[in-house]
Amino acid sequence: MRLTFNQTLSTAAGHPDAAESQEQKLNVTVVFTCVKATVAAMKKAGALAESLGARITLVVPQVVPFPLELTSPPVLLEFQERRFRDIAKLSPVEINVKLYLCRDEMETAKAVLKPHSLVVVGGRRRFWPTREKALARTLRKAGHEVIFIEAE
Repeated sequence: MRLTFNQTLSTAAGHPDAAESQEQKLNVTVVFTCVKATVAAMKKAGALAESLGARITLVVPQVVPFPLELTSPPVLLEFQERRFRDIAKLSPVEINVKLYLCRDEMETAKAVLKPHSLVVVGGRRRFWPTREKALARTLRKAGHEVIFIEAE
């Protein structure tokens, strides 16, 4: 089971309004991993979206541990909204943020993406396998086009 909170947080000046942007065919999806890596991924996605005339969707799977109800996340939704508003300010295009309260972030990311989505995932540069690289690999196996951005 997943709960969804859908919020459009910013529209860049000089871009089509929300009604027109909903008609756009291409969507660049960024999957939230951690703040630093997601900011790097948002910069790359912003450049891609701007050159392709696309919009960005930030998918945020927030894991709620089993002792808690799915409707009671450990981090307040108001805090999350403020945090993602700050991240959205970095983008030159409109960003639609979708926050999913879930139990498993990888399964949620796979389930909510449209088939053959263009996905940008940020992660830390490591020689060993990381959670972010595993997410990118899982999404590739599910048939998505994935760009992995290494944050320093």
